[in-house]
Parts: sequence; C-alpha cells; structure tokens
Amino acid sequence: MPTTTAAQRRNQAKTEYDAFLAACPSRALLARISDKWVALVLAALAEEGPMRYSALSRRLAGVSQKMLTQTLRALERDGLVTRTVTPTVPVTVDYALTDLGTSLQQVMLTLKDWAESHMDEVSASRDQYDAAHASPVRS
Repeated sequence: MPTTTAAQRRNQAKTEYDAFLAACPSRALLARISDKWVALVLAALAEEGPMRYSALSRRLAGVSQKMLTQTLRALERDGLVTRTVTPTVPVTVDYALTDLGTSLQQVMLTLKDWAESHMDEVSASRDQYDAAHASPVRS
C-alpha cells in the first residue's frame, strides 16, 4: 500500500470536498446554508414559492432589511435563489428557488420542522442543565 504525502492528501481532499478539513470550500457553503436567516429564507421559498421582498420580510419576523438583503444576495450568488425584476411601477422583484435551491428544499423544511417539534424537549434540557450548573449564591 503506497504512502501519500501531506500535499497529496490535501489535493485529494480538494477533489473530494471534505468539510472536516479547514481549507475545504464546502465548509464555507455549509456555514452559509446553516445560517439562521438562510435556512428560513430557503424554507419560506420552499413553502410559499416565489415571493416578493416585502412578503419575505413579513414572513421572517425580526429580520432587518440589511440582513435580508445580504442573505438574498448571498443566496443569489451561490445559485440557490433567482431574483427576477419586472419593470412595473413600482418595480416588482420576485425571489424564487433555483433547481439547486430546490434540491435543498426537503432538508431545510425537515430542519425547520424538527426545530419546531422538539423545542419543548430542548427547553426542558436547557432548564435542567442550567439548574444543575447554576453557581451557588454567596451571602
């Protein structure tokens, strides 16, 4: 069995996209799609279909205009969302999932559903942990 140098292993990893390696580009993509606002934008577009910016903003309670704009631009750059401008008065802009974005649809909806259905258990675990790890009160 031939041995490989560190450089050969790094080159092989680049072609295999191993997110456990610090320099792997898939790690940056994983960071992007695991972002809270990205996950919610993708889930909203998966549930609702194409949406206007204002509808997305209303759907994602608490998102700032700046964060929504940055998120949509990043998703468009990554090829997960399309931005369609219709020349009306005022201009209409719709966002929709691309085929690549649609391939993430089930993952994002499953993650959202999991979080919603297990929140009580997570809250109970947090309360139990906090009670067990509370610092003693000094008099």
